[in-house]
Amino acid sequence: MADKTHDLYGHLARDFVGYGEAPPDPKWPDRARVALNIVVNYEEGSEMSFDDGDGATETGLVEGGSGGFEGRDLAAESMYEYGSRVGIWRILRLLRERGMPATVFATALALERNPAVARAIREAGHDVCSHGRRWVRSQQFSVEQERAEIAAAYESITRSIGRPPAGWYCRYAPTVDTRRLLVEHGGFLYDADAYNDELPYWTRVQGRDHLVVPYSLTNNDAKFSRGSMATASDFFEFLRDSFDMLYEEGATAPKMMSVGLHLRLIGHPGRAVGLARFLDHVAARPGVWVCRREDIARHWQEFHPPQP
Repeated sequence: MADKTHDLYGHLARDFVGYGEAPPDPKWPDRARVALNIVVNYEEGSEMSFDDGDGATETGLVEGGSGGFEGRDLAAESMYEYGSRVGIWRILRLLRERGMPATVFATALALERNPAVARAIREAGHDVCSHGRRWVRSQQFSVEQERAEIAAAYESITRSIGRPPAGWYCRYAPTVDTRRLLVEHGGFLYDADAYNDELPYWTRVQGRDHLVVPYSLTNNDAKFSRGSMATASDFFEFLRDSFDMLYEEGATAPKMMSVGLHLRLIGHPGRAVGLARFLDHVAARPGVWVCRREDIARHWQEFHPPQP
């Protein structure tokens, strides 16, 4: 039994060393100092709701806290609707005007419920990383349910976008089974369910090589909903300072930077202007690779294949 358990979960052993003091040269295209990946989380319409039989209204990452009452929260529902009705179009416009690609962490049901957004993502050339079938916690699933959710999300996103999702990212955290189920599925180039590095890395999962492209909740607009950021300037300055340090270090040790966005938050004008300032700050610097997450994963496969 112990050997079988190790076969299933040995890849989850914690690694406190990583690349250490001398990380590899990622060899980004054109010798870029920073690979910047803008992540647009598209979840609206897939969250917990009374309409979908959950018996609860999702209040995560909205304006302020919950209303403090039981039952259907119509205010929170309408805040989610803002993201898909208004916020997505503002953020797509800001990216389009600057000719910058992005990765969409999309839930399958959200895309199903707004075909115009799916079409816009496809036409803009942004890549999609599956954020699950719905925006729910994977820990609520049995192994069989999680396996089915992964497959259903993959198939649905493929129909909505016209091509499969390149990667996978859970809400908040994966389960102990997620990564091996992704490898078992076989359709994913990478997963982003880690926060432990600023470069991709390989793992071995049940005898197979698997790529991890770490994400970050640090450079993330979720801080607006948690009170640690209040203004567009707060957001811009934090992103700018993070980028500037990576850019300086990138002269000798290039890294990647992820910026996470949620349409019901950053999509509001008073916040979106901070994102626009950051994108313009980046555009003014030479030696920056603004890219999709799929581009990073394929680059790593080519220039840093798994070693025996």
